[in-house]
Amino acid sequence: MNAPKANSETAKYPISAPNLYEADFHAWTQEQVMLLHNKQWNQIDLPNIIEEIASLGKQQRQELRNRLSVLIGHLLKWQYQPQNRSRSWLSTLRIQRLDINDLLEENPSLKPYIEEALRKAYLRGVELAVRETDLPNSVFPIDCPYNLEEILSDRFYPGEPSELVED
Repeated sequence: MNAPKANSETAKYPISAPNLYEADFHAWTQEQVMLLHNKQWNQIDLPNIIEEIASLGKQQRQELRNRLSVLIGHLLKWQYQPQNRSRSWLSTLRIQRLDINDLLEENPSLKPYIEEALRKAYLRGVELAVRETDLPNSVFPIDCPYNLEEILSDRFYPGEPSELVED
């Protein structure tokens, strides 16, 4: 693979790396990639690269919590408002499960964190369900009524059976 060369995008920013980081993040990333490919170690903005790499790991944890929150919120809606079930709810449940499984497959180091993520996500899932159902917060259990295996199972739909779910 050929190393990238300075192009008109990075060349038009005569700002130093730390200032470019603040002024134009995209241009900064392109410049850092070019410097890394060209092994120009002494010009790399190491403090900001370290910060960005650390934030990438945090983003993966946040994505797991967010997806679990949406999934749990929809499971609660499914269980507590069966009369309002829809293909849209079913689709959300299925897509969130697929995306969570993909995220865990691509980032196996997140698996030990999933129980903690589940506890945090449940609180947000309840908030989603309260907001979208107009049911009072007190209707929902204090602790998550579903275990992790159920939450991630494409065969688990709490409450009474639904014709929306094929056998």
